[in-house]
Amino acid sequence: MRLIQNRTLNKKGLTTMSEKFIRTEEVAEVMEISVPYAYKIIRKLNQELSDRGFITLTGRVNRAYFNERVYNTSPKKKEGEE
Repeated sequence: MRLIQNRTLNKKGLTTMSEKFIRTEEVAEVMEISVPYAYKIIRKLNQELSDRGFITLTGRVNRAYFNERVYNTSPKKKEGEE
């Protein structure tokens, strides 16, 4: 049933969970680090999210948050915003 739900979501243009979250193996590959160290990084990022009140999943982290923290891809502020 899960596969059917993902197909339905994709047809409507929504993203799947695998597109929203990055798993340990992918973190290790992208950062060229070991899987155990990738787990350590994900735990740290998930703790940051948890401290801000977000629900987290063991072994995966929100892809946008990962990119923000690793690549500093936070949205740029317009002039006059603080």
